[in-house]
Amino acid sequence: MEQKTSQSATRSVTAIDGAMALIVILLIVQIWLVSATLETYLAGHHETALPGTIISGAIFLACFGLYLFIERIDAESHKP
Repeated sequence: MEQKTSQSATRSVTAIDGAMALIVILLIVQIWLVSATLETYLAGHHETALPGTIISGAIFLACFGLYLFIERIDAESHKP
C-alpha cells in the first residue's frame, strides 16, 4: 500500500511540474505577443490589434485550463 501511495505522489508531482513548465512557456510567449502587438499598433498598423488580442486570450484560457488541471491533481493527491 505504501509503495502505491508513493508512486501516485510521484506521478502527481511530475504532472504538476510539467503543467507549470507549460504555463511558464505560455506566459513568456504571451508577454512577447502583447509587446509585439502593442509595438505594431503604436507604429500605425492597427490591423494587428484584433488577432493579437484573440491569440492572447486563447493563451490565457490555456493557462487557466492548466491551472485548473493542477488544482485537480493536487486535490486528488491529498485524498486519504
